[in-house]
Amino acid sequence: MSRIGDFPDDDVAGWILKSPEIGAAMAAFAQAVYQRNRLPMRVRELARIVIAFDNECEVCVNTRDSKGPVAGVDEELYEHALQWRTWPGFTEQERIAAEFAHRFATEHAVLRDDEDFWERCSAQFSDELLADLALSCAMWVGMGRTLRTLDIGQSCKVTL
Repeated sequence: MSRIGDFPDDDVAGWILKSPEIGAAMAAFAQAVYQRNRLPMRVRELARIVIAFDNECEVCVNTRDSKGPVAGVDEELYEHALQWRTWPGFTEQERIAAEFAHRFATEHAVLRDDEDFWERCSAQFSDELLADLALSCAMWVGMGRTLRTLDIGQSCKVTL
C-alpha cells in the first residue's frame, strides 16, 4: 500500500503531483535519461536492471523499453543481469557498466578510490559516456529507492 496519497497500486506516477515543480523536473530528468542517452541500449539497460535489483524495486525490475528488442535487448539480458561478472553473453563494456551501477548503488565511496576500476573503465568509456552512465545511475538509484520506500507500483510492469 502506497505510503503517500491514495493512489491505485498500478499508479506509479500520480504521487509526483504532490510536488508539481520538483516532480516535473524529475520527469524531465527521466525523459532525458531514456530519450537523450548516448549509451548503447544494452549497456544502459544492464546498468538499469542491476540497480533495480540492488534497490529491490519490483516496478524497476519489471520495466522494459519498447525499443529494446530492436536494439538487441532481449529477456536473456534481464535473466542474466545478476551474473554480470560471469555470464559470457555480456561484453566487457557491459560488464564495466554493470559493475559501475552496482557499486554506485552499494559502495560509492569505495568505487571512487578504486584505481584498478577506473583504469578498466577508461578503456571502455569516454568521459562523455561515463557522464551519461553516472547521471543515469543517479536517477535510477534515487527513483527506484523512492518507489520502493514509498511502496509505489511494486506490482507494476512498465513499458517505456
